[in-house]
Amino acid sequence: MFKLSAISISIMPVLLSSFLSYAANDSIEIIEVHAQKRKQNIEDVSVSISTISADRIARQGIKDATELGHFVANLKISQNAAEGTPPAINIRGIGLLDYNTANTSPIAMYVDGVSVGSANNQIANLFDIEQVEVLKGPQGTLFGRNSTGGALLVRTKRPDAGNYGYVSLGAGTDDWRRAQGAYNTTINDESAIRFAFNHADYEYTSYNLLETSPEAGLKQSDLRLSYLGEWDNWSAFVKGYYGHWDGIVQPVGNIGIFKDPNPAAPVKCSPSEAGSAGCVDSFGFNDGSDDFWAVSVNNDSPHLSIYKGWTAELQWQLNEDAFVTYSNGFNRLDRDHTFNCDGSPQRLCEGELGLKSELVTNELRYQSQLGEDYWTIGLFQYQERIYQNNHNDILRDFRGIFAPELTTTFFYDNEIVTKSIALFSQYEWQVNEHHMLTIGARYSDESVEYDSVSRLNFITTPGELAGSLIPFYTVNGEVKDDGFSGKVAWNYTPHDDLLIYYSLANGTKSGGYNGGLLSSKEQAELADYGPEETLSHEVGFKFSEEDAYFLSGAIFYYDYKNQQVFMNQASSTPNAPPLQLLENVGESTIYGAELELEYLFTEAVTSRVAIGYIPEANFEEFIDPLGNRLTDNRLPFTSEWNISAELDYSYELNSGELAAVIGVDYQSEYYFDQNQNPYAMQASYALWRANVTYQYQQWQVGLWGKNLFDKEYSHLKFDLSSFLGMLEDFKGEGQRIGVDVTYNF
Repeated sequence: MFKLSAISISIMPVLLSSFLSYAANDSIEIIEVHAQKRKQNIEDVSVSISTISADRIARQGIKDATELGHFVANLKISQNAAEGTPPAINIRGIGLLDYNTANTSPIAMYVDGVSVGSANNQIANLFDIEQVEVLKGPQGTLFGRNSTGGALLVRTKRPDAGNYGYVSLGAGTDDWRRAQGAYNTTINDESAIRFAFNHADYEYTSYNLLETSPEAGLKQSDLRLSYLGEWDNWSAFVKGYYGHWDGIVQPVGNIGIFKDPNPAAPVKCSPSEAGSAGCVDSFGFNDGSDDFWAVSVNNDSPHLSIYKGWTAELQWQLNEDAFVTYSNGFNRLDRDHTFNCDGSPQRLCEGELGLKSELVTNELRYQSQLGEDYWTIGLFQYQERIYQNNHNDILRDFRGIFAPELTTTFFYDNEIVTKSIALFSQYEWQVNEHHMLTIGARYSDESVEYDSVSRLNFITTPGELAGSLIPFYTVNGEVKDDGFSGKVAWNYTPHDDLLIYYSLANGTKSGGYNGGLLSSKEQAELADYGPEETLSHEVGFKFSEEDAYFLSGAIFYYDYKNQQVFMNQASSTPNAPPLQLLENVGESTIYGAELELEYLFTEAVTSRVAIGYIPEANFEEFIDPLGNRLTDNRLPFTSEWNISAELDYSYELNSGELAAVIGVDYQSEYYFDQNQNPYAMQASYALWRANVTYQYQQWQVGLWGKNLFDKEYSHLKFDLSSFLGMLEDFKGEGQRIGVDVTYNF
């Protein structure tokens, strides 16, 4: 039963006003957002929005987008199957757990107003950033398909007037080293350029006991050059960027589930015992250490990513109240990610995810202030071409011992081309002084063409362990779909400091082709899938008082239909890899609430609290391909409770400013798959963080710490128990302490 009502959330600002009236009269910063593709005060927008400022990103040592979930209610972002694979982003229970490099997240990401496309491009290092906005709920009108659960908007710092810059150098535990900087210079009265760079070199907080394996870590270098010109009636923003990442993949852990793996009479460990010293996998392996962060794996697994591209935005001011914006983006990504999936010194499951993707987007948009009303209309075009070059080597050490069909190397290469065109419009009608009605609609037409080729290498002649390469299958086809998404919202503003809104919106995630590991031609022929849809009801409020605090909250109810579910299912063949499918098999109901408060106690003390509560996020109807009924199972990666809180204190000291922040991110327990597998569950945890900075004239010194108490948690536990008698354990980030020194000039 839905435990919260529209009435309760509408009166919440009134109930809290007596407490909040004691807030200090010092003002907090007015937050401006781009949730409706133009700059607005956050208090005027009928969308649940969380923002993370440039100052918080820099001071708290946030490296990339996967760390944003520590600061926002009902947002969870995981590195999924190790850094370098597509991240798993989840907002209010909607997300996709799939490391497949051909897939698209139901959470859209835009950088400087341009879509990044498939999930491969959602690993974004955050340097020289102006702000990050998290939009919750379907954004199907202005941000289109593949924003079923929401959107992340990243805005980099644009060039402005003046000649200035900064350089920041940092070092920390586990050989953490980082250099960042930017330089801004004015060309003339109308234009300026800005150059920004980032370089990080670090090892992982998990460590490998196998001495013959190389030390795991990454070196990441990112460059960005931006130009901004502003003239009487038009402006131009152009950005070029380049990145090069290379290193050794984070080693995976092995969670053995057997006390005795004897196939005749296996004895399992309990879920709480699994992975401990007394539990082994099907081949008797245990890493021999009680240290959670220790693994023992032949992890000679290099990673290389090279990306480059541009963004261009041209804007024409037609008159005082109307302008036209054209944006264009291009991105090219080349990536090779090698992996070990048995988590042991043996060669039982190894492979590589090879990728080349090219993305082109164009958008033409007209926006106009019509008296007190506002109109947006636009045309969007998108094309992404993905080439996959993948292989998975199975049970290599048992070639010549097991049956040839069990010791096979799968090569699966795919070419997937996605094309989309959309027309969208939104009208904001100011009915009277206190009421506004927003109506928006979007029509999208999309196609996904795929060409999938697979080959096998296995023993065809006894004694010849190198095996022979033979064709397996060739499948090609096309998935087409079109449809409407839209939004109706009502804003009620009883006075300038309070907004109450109701929103009805739907969002659609596109169909496509699952280019993952498939064990037969029949599976490959059935690997395409259709679109999914979310219908959302949301009631929310935004409340401020004398700029001393800002309080926002929302309750939401989702009807999630034709859900695309990634399924990791045991094969019917013993000792064979599991089936990895993506199909439209689920319908879910999700409801919950969130509350965020920024409160200024005094000029020196500020607090922020964000609370998310999702009591219901369950499959209503779900039967997997093996006929198992999983109705009422909880959606993966969805905590019932999540809380982010921090306290910020600043103090003038010796003509400088000392600032300190302590914060925490709490997540209640959640599952890593749709089966509610007790072995693939994350227990509740709290990650504490802190930073202290001192700024004196042009210098700033900062000390920061993440996961201060070295809390043990995992990004993902991937179930291979039917295959290897274990789960892959992709460790989270342990304690890391660092110091940064910044010089501004």
